[in-house]
Amino acid sequence: MRKTVKMPNAEEKKKSVVRRKWVRDDTQLTLLAAPTVVWYLVFAYLPMFGLILAFKNYKISAGKSFVYSLLHSEWSGWENFQFFLKSNQLTVILRNTVLYNVVFIILNIVIPVGLAIMISQIYSKRKSKTYQTLMFMPHFMSWVVVSYFVFAFLSPDKGFLNAILAAFGVEPVMWYSEAKFWPFILIFMQTWKSVGYNMVVYLASISGIDSTLYEAAVMDGASKGQQARFITLPALKPIIVIMFILSVGRIFSSDFGLFYQIPRGVTNSLFRAVTTFDVYIYNMLQSNVPLGRTAAASFFQAVACCITILVANQIVRKVDNDSALI
Repeated sequence: MRKTVKMPNAEEKKKSVVRRKWVRDDTQLTLLAAPTVVWYLVFAYLPMFGLILAFKNYKISAGKSFVYSLLHSEWSGWENFQFFLKSNQLTVILRNTVLYNVVFIILNIVIPVGLAIMISQIYSKRKSKTYQTLMFMPHFMSWVVVSYFVFAFLSPDKGFLNAILAAFGVEPVMWYSEAKFWPFILIFMQTWKSVGYNMVVYLASISGIDSTLYEAAVMDGASKGQQARFITLPALKPIIVIMFILSVGRIFSSDFGLFYQIPRGVTNSLFRAVTTFDVYIYNMLQSNVPLGRTAAASFFQAVACCITILVANQIVRKVDNDSALI
């Protein structure tokens, strides 16, 4: 007599998946993930408790700890945010932070992608590695160190650029008091420092492209430009989109070292050219502004960055669902 085998339906399969026992691989993976989870809990989520500082009129209690003083300070509601939002410097801060980051986002995609494509076409591995190393080295340099090199070029008295201008009979330029030059200086320095890192990211993606696609393109008579347009760029699209979304998420943030160390502090003459959110918050701390108001400015910045990355991801999802980050 022939036996009939009963096939499990979808519900039974689902139950079998749910009832799956904890195996050795799960323990190993959990142990591997544990240090990262602990790091995020301690250094990322636990400090979020301090966000209530933005809603407090913080006052130090004599002989008490910071946490005790924080919990027993009076609630101020939205007063700290109102102080920040009504500041006459808010327009300048928003303009500088957003516009600089828009330029950085564009340049940090166009230039690194172009360089990655060009270096991937170099046949000599030795030359390719040399170029990659030379471009990548600035990424590891501190802005404090870089600021001294910049000062050697821009020093009003014995700077290299002023020496060149003097040789051509041109009057020296007071670089650290002329605001009109600093947008170009800051954009150049940020691109110089970050282009190598971004280029290596795209170059790693190019190395993962199937070489047979290029061989087939050569057989069909495709030029180098056509190969880059129809093979390389479409293959780089996912990583370009991800880098774009992450960059948009930092559009209300700025590199403090770039905007504070390179100009060697923010003077009144350079205020409208180099002041961003992070520099403004630092200046608030230096000016003995109540901590609640400083925390409110930082909280506003964090929320704005969170909103922008979610909006950017949603727009990408509408255009191409597979390229969305979240």
